Amino acid sequence: MSSNNTVRHPWHGVSPGEGVPRNVNAIIEIPQGSRAKYEIEKESGLLKLDRVIYSSFYYPTNYGFIPRTYGDDKDPLDILVLSSISVQPLCIIEAKVIGVMQMIDGGDADDKIIAVAANDMSVNHINNIEELPPHFFKELRQFFEDYKKLENKTVQVEDFGDKATALQIIQAGIDLYKTTFG
Repeated sequence: MSSNNTVRHPWHGVSPGEGVPRNVNAIIEIPQGSRAKYEIEKESGLLKLDRVIYSSFYYPTNYGFIPRTYGDDKDPLDILVLSSISVQPLCIIEAKVIGVMQMIDGGDADDKIIAVAANDMSVNHINNIEELPPHFFKELRQFFEDYKKLENKTVQVEDFGDKATALQIIQAGIDLYKTTFG
């Protein structure tokens, strides 16, 4: 192994993608179908089991973050990546942004970018959030509003925004990251 090979922190050492904000790299923390709430530990970059979800809910999509972004919640921007498969944690997925779910978690804005896996032929034909079936929005809303209830925490899904809104949020997250971390 040469001395040039170094392990990089997933948040700070991975590019947000070649085509940001329309196409981004997503680092998956939680695979679709999981009850485990994994998070990147900010200091080490290792994956940490934050908790097992208190209820019988399962993550409806692959869940992760966009590297080198920073949100109002002092974390990287969250991203939900639709795919026909459950993706392993710490996998980088090329994701095509289609919209955003805007929500309030514990009183703080906590937007979730919605994207499709660019290399998954079963979903990569989707270009805009309006192409998703109405039931998808009901499932997402129910999951995020209910999965913390047994922890006595409240989450409120405000609205689903279009691609243009999502692109603005991503660009603001990239700009805030640069301002905060250099």
